[in-house]
Amino acid sequence: MSQSKSLSRSAPSTVSATSIVSSVLTVQTKGVGITDLTGEIAKFVREARAREGAVTVFIRHTSASLTIQENADPSVLKDLTTALNRLAPENAGWIHDTEGSDDMPAHVKTMLTATSLQVPVLNGALALGTWQAIYLIEHRARPHRREVVLQFIGSGS
Repeated sequence: MSQSKSLSRSAPSTVSATSIVSSVLTVQTKGVGITDLTGEIAKFVREARAREGAVTVFIRHTSASLTIQENADPSVLKDLTTALNRLAPENAGWIHDTEGSDDMPAHVKTMLTATSLQVPVLNGALALGTWQAIYLIEHRARPHRREVVLQFIGSGS
């Protein structure tokens, strides 16, 4: 088997994790929708004086979630919302409905997405791709106050 010429990799770099910096980001949602958190997380990385490592983004809720998605064309986010609604519609005959008909579908949508993300930090910046952003997805119809834990682990400047 021959090696493919279409692959390349930078030289490995090694750092010692000398810093653990944490913060809680509070987001007031307006109901179902998607909120871009990228700027706030980048600000946290700068304030943490992060150089090399990783930032973990964790949402403390089971009816809202996180995702990394395209940030160039807003129709992508609309289509993703449509897809989640098709996968977990309100009228699917859910048993759990004590908190409203949108609660159980919200739990399913969270299960299909993520409650935690990890993004590398390289040279003091989030190592996101050109068209990537970090989003909070609110799955409930009512406004909610959501807490997102941010934690950088790595070396600082």
